[in-house]
Amino acid sequence: MRVSLHALGIGHGASPEVIRAVAMAAERNGFSRLWCGEHVVLVDAPASRYPYSEDGRIPVLSDADWLDPLLALSFAAGVTSQIGLATGVLLLPEHNPIVIAKQAATLDVLSAGRFSLGVGVGWSAEEFAALGVPFARRGRRADEYIAALRAVWDGDPASFEGEFVRFDAIRVNPKPLRGGALPVIVGGNSDAALRRAVALADGWYGFGMPTAGVSARVAGLAEECDRRGRPFSEFTVAVAPSDSTPDDLPQLAAAGVTEFVVVDAPPSSPAEANVWVSELARTWGVR
Repeated sequence: MRVSLHALGIGHGASPEVIRAVAMAAERNGFSRLWCGEHVVLVDAPASRYPYSEDGRIPVLSDADWLDPLLALSFAAGVTSQIGLATGVLLLPEHNPIVIAKQAATLDVLSAGRFSLGVGVGWSAEEFAALGVPFARRGRRADEYIAALRAVWDGDPASFEGEFVRFDAIRVNPKPLRGGALPVIVGGNSDAALRRAVALADGWYGFGMPTAGVSARVAGLAEECDRRGRPFSEFTVAVAPSDSTPDDLPQLAAAGVTEFVVVDAPPSSPAEANVWVSELARTWGVR
């Protein structure tokens, strides 16, 4: 089971000096991948419930710096050469899929094929309203956008006809180094997210659930793969539980998890961040 790090883009992790230090140290210490999440908009008093905490509140101050994940990962790509890169997650229904196809392909080319596009449907109605995107049916919109991404990456020219997006004989270059096979990973802990991951993507990213609940979700993924005739062994299963300790890693690996994601916030000093990553690697047994 690989061990990755979700630490960039927010607060101290939005500083270019800290991003450089964390990215280089993570690669040097053997972390498999750097994950970076997204919120375009935060509000001071949201009515929407954050689904990954018991109190329903996102544990990030509304006035915190939160970088665009594709740009932050592009910066990280420029100071590394081997470590994987992934959005964890980009809120796909909030974006124009043609623009995301272009940006994801660009990052994949600049990183020499190290990028995976993690996507989710979002939970904040206030964020969608600010962006002028309907909150209703965002899951269906995400499904269609994933198909549109594949069409853009595979075709030259590319055409697509859907309910939410349509285009005819367009050219969008560069292409990802793996073409339409650029990995797409679906985030979210719901049954719908698991079905979406197996039907349309290359992996699943479970975030913020209790460690005790991971086995049941992974079993659900395996059942859905079997129902659709997909080899579960080829499926990426990444999790970032809310309460795991290093002692839980063997249990998670036995359950079918292929990638454990450490979620933490770096210190403000690049020198301290470098030491911090090394300590995390020792704590979590990264080799």
